[in-house]
Amino acid sequence: MVKITGYETHDVRFPTSLSGDGTDAMNTDCDYSSAYVTLLTDSDLVGHGMTFTIGRGNDIVIMAIKAVSDRLVGKDTEELFADMGKTWDYMMADPQLRWIGPEKGVIHIASGAVNNAVWDMYARSRQKPLWKLVVDFTPEELVRSAAFRYISDAITKEEALEMLKEKAATKEEREKKVRELGYPAYVTSAGWLGYSDEKVARLTKEAVAAGFNHFKMKVGADQANDLRRGKIIRSIIDDPQYLPAGAKPRDPSGEELHGKNAGPTGAVLMIDANQVWDVNQAIDYVKGLEDIKPWFIEEPTAPDDILGHAAIRKALKPHGIGVATGEHAHNRMVFKQLLQAEAIDVVQIDSCRLAGVSEVLSVLLMAAKFGVPVCPHAGGVGLCEYVIHLSLIDYIAVSGTMDRNVLEFVDHLHEHFIYPCSINSNGRYNVPTNPLEGYSIEMHKPSIAEYEWPHGSYWVEAEAKKRAA
Repeated sequence: MVKITGYETHDVRFPTSLSGDGTDAMNTDCDYSSAYVTLLTDSDLVGHGMTFTIGRGNDIVIMAIKAVSDRLVGKDTEELFADMGKTWDYMMADPQLRWIGPEKGVIHIASGAVNNAVWDMYARSRQKPLWKLVVDFTPEELVRSAAFRYISDAITKEEALEMLKEKAATKEEREKKVRELGYPAYVTSAGWLGYSDEKVARLTKEAVAAGFNHFKMKVGADQANDLRRGKIIRSIIDDPQYLPAGAKPRDPSGEELHGKNAGPTGAVLMIDANQVWDVNQAIDYVKGLEDIKPWFIEEPTAPDDILGHAAIRKALKPHGIGVATGEHAHNRMVFKQLLQAEAIDVVQIDSCRLAGVSEVLSVLLMAAKFGVPVCPHAGGVGLCEYVIHLSLIDYIAVSGTMDRNVLEFVDHLHEHFIYPCSINSNGRYNVPTNPLEGYSIEMHKPSIAEYEWPHGSYWVEAEAKKRAA
């Protein structure tokens, strides 16, 4: 019998604001940060989890993580693992903690860090990467692991079970395929608003040469400037001379690219406003970017505005531009309403905004029922390491397809993780295979020692330089 005996937390912040990484129209000063937790047991078994912030306030999330983690101290791990849906319900059921949500805000993302840590511990106990643990579940086990409260009007447990059973017989074929090919990815690293035109052009060329054919740029500060930047990116991704040696242009009218506004080489451009507009502003602004042929506009308005997203989608549909959101959709109920209202063309789950793997499973099941592709948000710190597991679960066990799916990749801060994600020469995520990595989020101890706020060596030195200036 292994019991949870305690936990450790770390407020880890990286100074990405110095290089302009992560800059967009809404978030102009970002220090990518991890609110990090390790659940401890009376054995060697541990579980690591985190949620993502962009700097100040990370300490507040840490306080909430401690409050949530307290609820698990003394619990038998095998009892928790036996019914992860029940475990999730228990984690979320403290009435006083729930009151300061409920199921939204700081307490919710803190709960996500802790739930992710429990799933990491579960996968480590079975010596499987997290994705493999879940895809090896029976349909009944997977349904039992998801959070179903408040979504039964969109999908019932019985419907989910039937869907999963239909896919179960062919799981091995899909697993073999994705191990060979990798999971399709898109790149955001070239399109931050804080970058110069020269840096955007250089990074775009590097991304094309690395095998990517889906690209995303940030928009929303100035329409004319965005149009100009978009044309720079388009001039590169649509030009065959920049393709990798021996690579041929993809068919823009092929099934995988149908409806994506692909250019002559089969390249796809997406745009992201990070919630900066009102509804009518979004419609007018994005219409003005039609010349750069975006597949979708991501987060055009407030993340909770379901009807606003529906209005934007309806207005942009004649222009061939879709709508995506989910990075800040704070729970499964928001996704339920977005799907029910036909407000989005792409579901963008976030591994740290939702309250852990159990709630993510609920959204994957709803998206599969409604036939909407899931293209997770990543980037930040640790998110790419997380979301490859979630996309693999979706493809192998839930939706059964990755034809139109692309998973965000941002080349930042992977070196701080013991089991970093990686991309193959065709611009696809490699499948995590180490049986010891769990949910792939364990951070190097020297990285924590250097960047922990405010007493890590980097921040102590930075403060000393500031005082000396």
